[in-house]
Amino acid sequence: MKILVLNSGSSSVKYQLFRSADWQSLAAGAVTRIGESVGDLSCRWVDANGVGHRREDSLRIADHRAGIAHIIGSLRDSGTLTDLAELGAIGHRVVHGGEVFHSPTVVDDEVTEVIREMIPLAPLHNPAHLTGIAVARELCPEVPSVAVFDTAFHLTMPRAAYRYALPDYLYKEHRVRRYGFHGTSHHFVAKRAAAMLDKPLLRCNLISFHLGNGASATAIENGHSVDTSMGLTPLEGLVMGTRCGDIDPAIPFYLSKNLRLDNDALDELLNRHSGLLGLCGVNDMREIHRLADGGDDRAALAIGVFCHRLKKYLGAYYALLGRVDAIVFTGGIGEHDAQVRASACAGLTRLGIALDDAANRSDEAAERVISAPDSEVKVFVIPTNEELEIAHQVYEAVS
Repeated sequence: MKILVLNSGSSSVKYQLFRSADWQSLAAGAVTRIGESVGDLSCRWVDANGVGHRREDSLRIADHRAGIAHIIGSLRDSGTLTDLAELGAIGHRVVHGGEVFHSPTVVDDEVTEVIREMIPLAPLHNPAHLTGIAVARELCPEVPSVAVFDTAFHLTMPRAAYRYALPDYLYKEHRVRRYGFHGTSHHFVAKRAAAMLDKPLLRCNLISFHLGNGASATAIENGHSVDTSMGLTPLEGLVMGTRCGDIDPAIPFYLSKNLRLDNDALDELLNRHSGLLGLCGVNDMREIHRLADGGDDRAALAIGVFCHRLKKYLGAYYALLGRVDAIVFTGGIGEHDAQVRASACAGLTRLGIALDDAANRSDEAAERVISAPDSEVKVFVIPTNEELEIAHQVYEAVS
């Protein structure tokens, strides 16, 4: 069976094709700048002889229907998908499933409408996902589409973790609660961490950090998410590339009153002009390190604030779990930034956390142990693979 995974954005569709027999990625790429005068189509694939290839084209891509049609055409041209009948399913990343979807779900008209009802909770993401689903169902009507939800992994949180201290009707009537995101990534690295520990996932207590332009932390008890840093929206929690993370909730009122900022301006400020970008004018951590090494005080402050918040969450989740088997770093920053990992774990030997400096500074790309041999709590770097996790879940759903 072959499984096509689609991640539809407002002006792009990323994709990957997997073969379930060995879970090899046969092809991957993206269609970007959909709707603009010139769009981009990229594809990389492995042929029957195991030789890798890459192709990039620029052409006008009018809409998502044209984009997904180009993707299917590219897969056919590459020989990785000779007939749609080879597809066992198409998996779709969907950011928000609310409290409804606890597992991967085969899409029908009713499921589509429920995802549509979640748009107020994810106005930037769910409409694009629905577009991708609709086009896939139109172009491949005989192939089941399966939705895999970022929020699903976190629906195991207890009420004390997901409820806000707000009037009850806001939860019951307006669905205001902590949902959490990056669930597919946290679930993937949790399973890999369990394998590295040589323990069943359901016996593992973990703290996982997905650190990229978006960032989140999750406390995992016996294989289940029991708390996570993102909340009703992805704005809450850790410092991110352009998002502020945790702030005093009265700050928006203060800014509204004294700077005359309306809701749209506040949303723009907190989501797109804050975080690392707000602190130092740059949101790429590699460039921030370069600036800090050159003596830029704002860049050094941005790194300090970012790592301070990481350590706070690490300590809070350690206290919540009581026992921690491993700490996991993933995402672009988590996988590649030794300084951030060292700062987050510094001074925690009393908690049984100690890094091996040489292992931490290694630029090896594979999953690896970076804790000292005598560290009671293991520390892992595990490259995430959300598309592969989606493919696994889709396979289970249609099998």
